[in-house]
Amino acid sequence: MDSKNNLNAFSPNVFFTRYYYPSYWILILTIIFLQIYLIFTTTSCSAPLSLAAASDGHQSSITVAEDPCSSGRVFVYDLPPIFNKDLLQNCESLDPWTSRCDDVSNGGFGRQATELNGVVPDGLTPAWFWSEQYMLEPIIHNRILNYKCRTLDPESATAFYIPFYAGLSIGRFLWLNYTTSDRDRDSEKLIKWVQNQPYWNRSNGGDHFITLGRLTWDFKRWGNNQWGSSFAYMQGMKNVTRLIVEREPSDPLDIGVPFPTGFHPRSDADVLNWQSFVRERNRTNLFCFAGGTRHEIRNDFRAFLLSYCANESGGSCRAVKCTGNRCASGDSVVLETFLDSDFCLQPKGDSYSRKSVFDCMLAGSIPVIFWERTAYGQYEWFLPGEPGSYSVFIDNKGVRNGSASIKGVLEKFSREKVRMMREKVIETIPKIVYASAPEGLQSIEDAFDIAINGIFERFNRRHKSVSKTGS
Repeated sequence: MDSKNNLNAFSPNVFFTRYYYPSYWILILTIIFLQIYLIFTTTSCSAPLSLAAASDGHQSSITVAEDPCSSGRVFVYDLPPIFNKDLLQNCESLDPWTSRCDDVSNGGFGRQATELNGVVPDGLTPAWFWSEQYMLEPIIHNRILNYKCRTLDPESATAFYIPFYAGLSIGRFLWLNYTTSDRDRDSEKLIKWVQNQPYWNRSNGGDHFITLGRLTWDFKRWGNNQWGSSFAYMQGMKNVTRLIVEREPSDPLDIGVPFPTGFHPRSDADVLNWQSFVRERNRTNLFCFAGGTRHEIRNDFRAFLLSYCANESGGSCRAVKCTGNRCASGDSVVLETFLDSDFCLQPKGDSYSRKSVFDCMLAGSIPVIFWERTAYGQYEWFLPGEPGSYSVFIDNKGVRNGSASIKGVLEKFSREKVRMMREKVIETIPKIVYASAPEGLQSIEDAFDIAINGIFERFNRRHKSVSKTGS
């Protein structure tokens, strides 16, 4: 710009026109406000824009972190009441010898264990119930209805849940003069109903799962054997995944889940308080055994252990013989025995598994296993991967023939080793209990959470495999 133009730029007329004429100021202010607006809107949108510009993999990982149901959602079938609600309402007929109405109360948790006042810490008694070992079906059903990742839209579902109380159903017909047709009737009706649902055909039941509250053999009648139902072998069940309290290790559709214990925490605080209580417990017995005999079984190992424990010198073992109702609802003797013992003996139950394994661990006692199938390979989603970190294995044959001494084996563990093993047991407690809070605990995962997350992972993996095969 030449000097003449420079002078004109600062001449009085030009200066007045630019800086004192009102229209000029309005224009300047408008431009300034527009610039400020653009700065703020651009800043607020910059994060989503940068995510959109990122690679697909990076953007997906951000979405997963923000979505609590990124692993999947579950659709729960609304079955006709004959398959669940009617069974609970007719609780007097669930067992040929006694009423089960107490057992099915409180959503399957059973009646409140008020008798444990003074045994468990103050404030935790409301979290304790007399839970029966075969009541998992209503427990899971009630919880899944309130699950944060339940969906009412089947199109968005990763998994479909069938709330059929198969264990309660067949439990009415296992004894006395009932026929195999009686045991299979409800199961056949259920399969016919579910196969008529439109989403069954999406994978022929491969993205469906069910809870079975009894032992696997109660649903696997075969050959000339008259025991149980053939539900698991029915054609319509060949792809359905089963959450079951005892699995058959060779059956990939069986997923072993913990038996219900009596502790059903209401909050994270309940879990932490109970863990602290069992950690600080003063234990006066080296080991214990609580159980009843099986007179119909030749060389009953339970009877052997009761005798061994009762005759053990020095009071190192405490025995509780479960006769009549001594170890049933209303008696705290088993819990107190486990709380007072470093180790608890866990032979086979009515089959290989045993609810007592979980009752024992809940009390912070270290389980002693005599058959590997009692725990190992049964509950892989829930128990530590290294058996020796939380349990002791002594082969039952060695105990019988005298080549292995239970007391001799257990006395070899140092106090520090026992402390470490107990800590691993205590660490496992949240994974083997079912919370009573309808929507689960705040941040701690319980057995239900682990089971459902495992189902989602299994179904997602299967879906990816099918998609890859089809592509």
